[in-house]
Amino acid sequence: MIQYSIALQVIEMNSAVPGSPESVVSSIPKCRQDLMRWDGWGYKDSRFEYDGKNCYFSGSRYPIGKGARLNRFRDWVIDYFDVDTSKRLAAVEEPRVFPDPVRCVEFVDGLMELGVEFSEDGMDRLMRCHGQTLEDVGLLKNQKFERLPDLVVWPRCHEHVVKVVALAGEYDVALMPVGGNSAVSGATTTPNVRERTVAVVDMTQMNRLLWLNKENLTACFEVGIVGQDLEQTLKKQGLTLGHEPDSVEFSTLGGWISTRASGMKKNSYGNIEDLIIRIKMVTGIGVLEKQFTAPRVSCGPDFDHVIFGSEGTLGIITEAVVRLRPVAPVSRCGSLVFPNFEIGVSFLREVARKRLQPASIRLLDNLQFQIGQYLQPDGPWHTALVNGIKKQYLTTFLGFKLDQIAAVTLVFEGDQKRVESHEKLIYSIAGKYGALNAGSKNGEKGYVMTFVVAYIRDFGWDFNIMADSFETSISWDRCLSLCQNVQSCVTKECERHGIRRLMISYRVTQTYDDGCCVYFYMALKHPDDRVNSVEVFKAIEDRARDEILASGGTLSHHHGVGKLRSKWYSASVSQVGVSVLKAIKRELDPKNIFAAGNLVAGGAISKL
Repeated sequence: MIQYSIALQVIEMNSAVPGSPESVVSSIPKCRQDLMRWDGWGYKDSRFEYDGKNCYFSGSRYPIGKGARLNRFRDWVIDYFDVDTSKRLAAVEEPRVFPDPVRCVEFVDGLMELGVEFSEDGMDRLMRCHGQTLEDVGLLKNQKFERLPDLVVWPRCHEHVVKVVALAGEYDVALMPVGGNSAVSGATTTPNVRERTVAVVDMTQMNRLLWLNKENLTACFEVGIVGQDLEQTLKKQGLTLGHEPDSVEFSTLGGWISTRASGMKKNSYGNIEDLIIRIKMVTGIGVLEKQFTAPRVSCGPDFDHVIFGSEGTLGIITEAVVRLRPVAPVSRCGSLVFPNFEIGVSFLREVARKRLQPASIRLLDNLQFQIGQYLQPDGPWHTALVNGIKKQYLTTFLGFKLDQIAAVTLVFEGDQKRVESHEKLIYSIAGKYGALNAGSKNGEKGYVMTFVVAYIRDFGWDFNIMADSFETSISWDRCLSLCQNVQSCVTKECERHGIRRLMISYRVTQTYDDGCCVYFYMALKHPDDRVNSVEVFKAIEDRARDEILASGGTLSHHHGVGKLRSKWYSASVSQVGVSVLKAIKRELDPKNIFAAGNLVAGGAISKL
């Protein structure tokens, strides 16, 4: 086996929690199919349902659930996409037959000798062969995945990973690290590697809090910890990491690092690269890790930034030292309504220029604003009356047009005095742009709704409505033209494919001094149900991505590259950049153990 030179561990003065490292029961069990959908997003007991009469959201995990009727949303879907509810697609049965694994007997025997848990069960393999792109879902629904991993491996500690990587190098086994399999870039889709055993290394059971330093507000976690588990563990100590992506229920610390993720509260806490002090990664030649823990250092290139965004192509991340904050004593939501999206962007720009962003500030376009209203549960007769009065006030007294209104959701955090002062400043600026304060309850509903939106895609699928999202970052002076160009491009492409029922909407989700992140939602219904709508959707999304880049946008703000966007990678970082990445790959992984196939097109063949 390859001999490893394990990096010496730096002793953390007064850092360890008394006793041994704290074990965490993962929210994602080893047998994840017991809890999570095999053919879509999220929990098995949570989904939009239509029983032939009423629409509702099942389960009780989210405020929108608990049996409340959502018939306004039902009516909107039927009308907007011209849905014939009698033509609902038949439910897909959970598969029972799976392709035989490509078995490397020596590797399996080695795992047993090391005492590392693994499984060759077909369902275990299926649950970890994909991410959450529309293409992934389509392959699952039609049970047409070209390649399943041959086994799933569950390491329990860093030393396990070191030994598994050495074993894979000895027997030419490809390793694919995964966390919650929530990627929307194809990064966790099993590469189509032929004639090699592919082992998925499921990190979710490697999730301990190794140490905590309250004086320095730092901690070391094993990176398989799921976002919601990490926050619950820290909350018991009155602390938080503050990283809250839309996928926080399922994604892991390692997944955040490997994709350069961003969270909804980045204004207060930073993006993932701002929250990480030190990373430990097992490569094909040893362990890559800085030999110090300090707030900043001038010591040549920072190799942690080689690991950020590497998407499983260079090694397996095992541990990370993170920066923490005390939990804010006050967290309060807010919301604003603007006459239109353009005015809303001007408001965001001024707030960013003055560096007054609250923890979260997001701008929704008119279509998303309307959908948010349709997703409100049905109420008694007087609810409709009140809503009618509100509409009349907006249109008659304020002169707002219902087909142009845009909304901003806000989250303020800090002590009581700071939150009140911040609210006063933000609402004062909003007043200059003719905004209406829509209250904290609407802001809270909008923030929570973020976690439910992903379930809509699976509901649409049942009626042959294809939907997905994509994002970018852009400078302020090009933000509006980007939105308009992409909307126009998608509309024209849909017309070319004979599609008349489509939705293309956008929101600004993160803001910076010099620009912002724009998040697009696209949904379409092809009039001919015999057409492969997933392929049509992908072709249109590719054209949208071309338009994004032509309009000055980036390949991705926080979703990453994966396989889905790899064909644009070289144009984004230059051919020299690709050569540098390949050189790093050759040095760290000379046997191509980590054949994830991400970042560079044709990566599984080109050693990336």
